[in-house]
Amino acid sequence: MTSHFEPPFPEQQQPMPGRTDAMKPRPDHGEDSYVGSGRLKGKRAIITGGDSGIGRAVAIAFAREGADVLISYLNEDEDAEETRGWVEKAGRKAVLVSGDIQEAAHCRQIVDRAVAEFGGVDILVNNAAHQASFKDIGDISDEEWQLTFAVNIHAMFYLTKAAVPHMKPGSCIINTASVNADKPNPTLLAYATTKGAIQNFTGGLAQLLAEKGIRANAVAPGPIWTPLIPSTMTGESVTQFGKQVPMKRPGQPAELATAYVMLADPLSSYVSGSTIAVTGGHPIL
Repeated sequence: MTSHFEPPFPEQQQPMPGRTDAMKPRPDHGEDSYVGSGRLKGKRAIITGGDSGIGRAVAIAFAREGADVLISYLNEDEDAEETRGWVEKAGRKAVLVSGDIQEAAHCRQIVDRAVAEFGGVDILVNNAAHQASFKDIGDISDEEWQLTFAVNIHAMFYLTKAAVPHMKPGSCIINTASVNADKPNPTLLAYATTKGAIQNFTGGLAQLLAEKGIRANAVAPGPIWTPLIPSTMTGESVTQFGKQVPMKRPGQPAELATAYVMLADPLSSYVSGSTIAVTGGHPIL
């Protein structure tokens, strides 16, 4: 609980969507700490936003647990190649697919590629997200509102709809929600609204897919140290990021990976419709 970086951090900003190497300090994705035990041996996973941050940590953990991984990302080729390297070091197959998940056709292409490369899909992690901060509702353009919904919730529907026909009983879907679904940050109005939608989408999906033997759950992160932070917040906000939670620091991506592994593990067969909070001590309802 106390072995990770605490604020204040160096003041820093990046253009969207941000790069891992430019962050100070560099996030911990479990590269040197996560040890697998075969919990996902032979599984085939899709992870959106798998190039960096939470997605990279999940990709590393899944690979070390025995899963092959398709990494979907926008255009961060350097980060994606680094994540591919970690998956392959674990002895598993890594497939990179770049492109914009706002487009329904691209979401279907992601699933088609996974089926072609792996022969099917056992785990879908809907993790990619867009956020931007605004202090006044008048500053949120129609295009920004639509972009946030297209990336954060519409794509989740497109990907899930495309993946389910290729999923056998015992498969699972894991959606990345947020503490903002329960306690919305007013400067993240669009983002927080989509995260509330994700929570409801997950609960309804779990009921809808139960007859097919497919589970659906969500992880709700609190403040996590990823490239999204310096690329979407002011330099001053970044210096104190994470200080507001009881642990007084942001979480590292590695600290979320175990939640995704637990939800993907076939032994979690009675866990569906749940949200796992990883928030540094901040309770969610």
